Amino acid sequence: MAKPTGAGAMREKIDFQVKITSPDEYGNEQTEWRTQFTTAARLTPLKGSEPVIASRLAGVQPYIISIRSCVAARAVTTAWRAVDARNPSRIFNITSAANVDERNAYIDMMATQGVAT
Repeated sequence: MAKPTGAGAMREKIDFQVKITSPDEYGNEQTEWRTQFTTAARLTPLKGSEPVIASRLAGVQPYIISIRSCVAARAVTTAWRAVDARNPSRIFNITSAANVDERNAYIDMMATQGVAT
C-alpha cells in the first residue's frame, strides 16, 4: 500500500467521533457522537460492493483512511467512527486500525461508507 509522501497528500479533514451514552431527565439512555479530534487525512477508495441487506441492495464503499500517528490517533478503535469535516453526511465506520509500517509515522484505518453506524 502506498504511503502518503507528505502533507500535500493529506487533502481531507476528518473528525473522529466516539459514542457517548448518558441518561436524560427521565432516566432513559441517550446516545450521541462526540468529536474527540480532527485531523488531516488521505482517503483511498477501494473496490466497492453491493451486499444484500434485509432483502435490499446496499452500496458499500470501503476506504483506507491514512492519518499521521499521534496519541489521539493511536486510541482509535472500531467503536469509533470518522466523519468528513467538510461534508458531515459522509460517515465512515472504522473496521480496523493498524500501524502498517511499524514506525509510528502513519496509522491506516479500514473504513466503510454506506452502512449503519
